[in-house]
Amino acid sequence: MNRWKIFRDRVPPSAVDAALIVLAALDVWLNQWETTRVGVVSASIGCVALAFRRRYPTAVVLLTLPAALTQDVMVAPLVALFTLAERSRDRRLMVVCAALSAIATAIPWPPGDLTTHERTWTLIRLVYTLATAAAPVLLGQLVQARRDLSRRLAEIEEVKEHERALHAQAVLARERAQLAREMHDVVSHQVSLIAVQAGALQVAAKDGETKEAARTIRSLSVGTLDELRTMVTLLRASGGDATQLAPQPTLAELRRLVASSGVEAELTGELPAVVGTPAQRTIYRTVQEALTNVRKHAPGASATVTLWNEGGAVGVTVSNRPPSRPSLPLPGSRQGLVGLRERAEILCGTFESGPTSDGGYEVRMRIPVG
Repeated sequence: MNRWKIFRDRVPPSAVDAALIVLAALDVWLNQWETTRVGVVSASIGCVALAFRRRYPTAVVLLTLPAALTQDVMVAPLVALFTLAERSRDRRLMVVCAALSAIATAIPWPPGDLTTHERTWTLIRLVYTLATAAAPVLLGQLVQARRDLSRRLAEIEEVKEHERALHAQAVLARERAQLAREMHDVVSHQVSLIAVQAGALQVAAKDGETKEAARTIRSLSVGTLDELRTMVTLLRASGGDATQLAPQPTLAELRRLVASSGVEAELTGELPAVVGTPAQRTIYRTVQEALTNVRKHAPGASATVTLWNEGGAVGVTVSNRPPSRPSLPLPGSRQGLVGLRERAEILCGTFESGPTSDGGYEVRMRIPVG
C-alpha cells in the first residue's frame, strides 16, 4: 500500500489521464466490429472527455453514454463512473448514472424489433451491466472513504500534537513561575539581608577601609537585587500559576526564621498538627516575605508574628510598628505580595496586606483546612 501511495504521488495526474485515454481508445479499437460515423464520433468524444473527468465528473459520465450505447466498450464508462463515485457525495446521482450507463451498454444498437430470445438476452445483459457498473462505483466510494479517514486521522494527530505542545508550554510556564517565586523568596531574601547589614556597617563603621568595603558590598548587593528583579519579572511574564515542586521549609523552621530575620520579632500562637505541608510552606513563605519587607522598609521597627486557628481555617498575621529610623533606598521586585496572593488562591485561601492606623503595616494569610 505504501509503494502504491508513493507511485501515485510521483506520477502526475495528467500522465494518468493520458494513459486512461489511450487505454479507452485501445478498447474502442479492439471491440469495433462495425464502423459507423455515429459510433466513431461518440467513441472519440467519450475517450477525449476522460481528460476532464476530475473537474466535471458528471458531465464526463454523460458524454460516455453515447459511446456505451453505440459501441461495445467498457473502459471509458467504467473510468467515468469510478471518478464520479470518488469525488461526489451525492448517492442518488451515482445510482442514476450507474443505471444509465448499464442501460446504454445493455440495449442493442441500432434499435429495432427484438425477438423473444433477444429480449431475454438483453435482460440478462442488463443485469450483468448493472453489476459491472456497480463495481467502479463501490470502488470509488471506498477510495473516497479511505481518503476521508486518512484526512481525519491527520487532523486528530495534528490536534494531539497541538495538545502536547500546549501541555509542554504549561509545564514550562509552571516551572518558570515556581523558579521566579523561589528566587524571590529565597535568593532575594538572603541578598536583601546582605544589603541591609552592609548598609548598617557602612553607617556604624569608623574605619575608612571598613566603610569602603561595606559600601562596595552594599552596592553589589543592590545591583544583584536589580538583576534578580529583572529575572523574576521576565520569568513571571512567561509563567503561570505555579505548583509546589521541590521540598521547602515548613513550620518546624519558623521559629529559627524569626530569630535569624534581623528584626525584633515575637512569635506567638500555635497551629494544629493536622495542617498539611502545602499550607505550612505557604505560612512559612508569608512570614519570611513579611519580615524581609519589615527589614527593608521599616528599619528599627518591631514585629509580631501570630499563628492562629479559628473557624475551620489556619493562618498567620505579621504586623509591625512604624520604623524608628529612615529606611535605605533598596529596590524591590514588587512580586513578593503577588506571589503570596497566588499561593493563597492555590489553597483556596485569602491574603490581605496594608498599612495600619498607627503607621505600621500588617500582612494576613488565611488558609482553610479539613
